[in-house]
Amino acid sequence: MNKEHQITASIVLYNQNINVLKKTVTSFLNTPFKKKLFLIDNSKNNQVKDILKSNEIEYVFTGKNIGFGKAHNLILNKIQSDFHLILNPDVAFSPDIISALMNQLLQNKEVSFITPKVIYPDKSLQYVCRKHPTLFNLINRNLKIFKRLALKNQYSNRDLNKPFYPDFIHGCFMLFKTEDFKILNGFDERYFLYMEDADLCRKIDRSGKKIMYFPEVNIIHQHQKGSFKSLKLFFYHISSAIKYFLKWGFR
Repeated sequence: MNKEHQITASIVLYNQNINVLKKTVTSFLNTPFKKKLFLIDNSKNNQVKDILKSNEIEYVFTGKNIGFGKAHNLILNKIQSDFHLILNPDVAFSPDIISALMNQLLQNKEVSFITPKVIYPDKSLQYVCRKHPTLFNLINRNLKIFKRLALKNQYSNRDLNKPFYPDFIHGCFMLFKTEDFKILNGFDERYFLYMEDADLCRKIDRSGKKIMYFPEVNIIHQHQKGSFKSLKLFFYHISSAIKYFLKWGFR
C-alpha cells in the first residue's frame, strides 16, 4: 500500500456524546495516510469546535439539523483525495484496517465502496448487509412476521466470514473511491434521515458497479437503533421509506 494515497472522511454530528465521538475521531486520525476529516455539525451549538481541534480536521457548523445526506454533501466539492470514508460518530477501529480496505478497492475496479465486518461492543455481529429493500420485507423485518424470510433478507444463510457483494450495506462505515462518490453526486438529499444509504446502493447497482462486504477486518459500532426508541425518528424512517419506494418501486 502506497502511503502517499490520500484519504478524507466526513462525520455528521447532532448532539453527539463527546467521549464516544473522540474515539471515532482518534481512530481515523491514527490511520497512517495523508488525511483530512470533515466534521459537519447539525447541532444548535458549536461546542465541538473547541473540543476537537487538529490541523487534519475541518469543522463545518450548520447551526440546524439539515439532515444526514445533505450534511455529507456539503463538503462534496471540497474532497481532494483518492478515497473518501462516510463514517458514523459512534464507530471505533484499529489503524490498520483502512490499508486492508484500500487494497481491496484498488484490486477490484468494479467496486465503488467497501465495508468491513461490523460488530457490537460485546463482539456480536451486526447484520449490516441486506437485499434491496421491498415494502414487504421492510414491514416483515419490523413486525417479525416471517422470521426465516427476515433472516434470509439479511444474508444470514451465507457464510458471513467470507467477502461478497450484497445488494445494500448499512452506512455506518463506507469507504469509497472518491471519484465514484463524486460521480454519484453523493446522497439524495430528499431523505432527511434513513434510507439514503439504501438509495445510494441502488444508484451504484444501476451504474453497473458493486459494493463489497469484507469481513477479514472489523470495526466496533455502538448502533442505537434510534427509530425503534423514538416516535419522531420512527416517523422519519416511515417518511424516508415512502420516498424510497416511490422512487425505486415497491418490490
